Amino acid sequence: MRLLVGVALRLGRTVARVVLLPITAYFMIRRAPERSASRAYLTRVVGRFPTWLEVARHFHTYAGVTLDRVYFLSNSLWRFDMRLIGLEELHHAMGLGRGVLLIGAHVGSFDALRAAGTHRRDVTMRVVLDADHSPALSAILKQLNPQIAAGIINPRKDGTAVALEIGAALNQGALVTMLGDRGRPGNATTTVDFLGQPAEFPTAPWQIAAALHVPIVLCVGLYRGGNRYDLHFEILTEKLQIDRKQRQQQLREVVQDFANRIGALVRVAPYNWFNFYDFWKDPSTGTDRPHAGGNPTARG
Repeated sequence: MRLLVGVALRLGRTVARVVLLPITAYFMIRRAPERSASRAYLTRVVGRFPTWLEVARHFHTYAGVTLDRVYFLSNSLWRFDMRLIGLEELHHAMGLGRGVLLIGAHVGSFDALRAAGTHRRDVTMRVVLDADHSPALSAILKQLNPQIAAGIINPRKDGTAVALEIGAALNQGALVTMLGDRGRPGNATTTVDFLGQPAEFPTAPWQIAAALHVPIVLCVGLYRGGNRYDLHFEILTEKLQIDRKQRQQQLREVVQDFANRIGALVRVAPYNWFNFYDFWKDPSTGTDRPHAGGNPTARG
């Protein structure tokens, strides 16, 4: 990653994108688990078994968005054509005066959203990031954007301590960003439908939002080719209220809404999904060949 950062900053985006070709080739030739995960996802999102070129395009899109992270974190927003969709919803949530919990997913570029937020001096952005799990990203953040790095909230702390730190930031009117599609080992999850099959999503973001009574805004930065990104903002709820007697059901309902909205976005831009593992925990997932039903069947 450090090599890619050096190439990107010294030689520019056009030259750096040439480096992405061997990265894509590496995943296509050497990384069978990721290939299987890509096929499993693409089969669900497009409704048929994907071609070799479609899988390669999936990896190439991921590599390109990873490269663009360097420019977003170094505040080189001028390189991009960024379309803001639903910005009025974000402004409405901010106007409520309780801070805003921005929840995204491993879809497109979350860094584009972070960079757009820190680019405004009147906006404080705090990032919930497992620095121990993502040491490379943490190092890049410190190198390229100390402002974001200084505001990181580490979720490995005690749950109460994390909630208090998030709450303190929100009380000061900050935008707190976190991802809502992957849970940490041992954390609570709920099973909902995603792209037509059951999948587990973490409940921690929603429990925090319910405890703090803050608005939740879905935010996703879809890569649309070339230098174009669409930044989507959608209010999920202005104030999440959970009845203790119906806790599990209500959590499942709000997570299902989140999954539905993410599903709608990846159907629009299918190569933007960047969870390269067996997201559905399907024992039949993972080969280079479809079985009779059109799904991957074994690791290849």
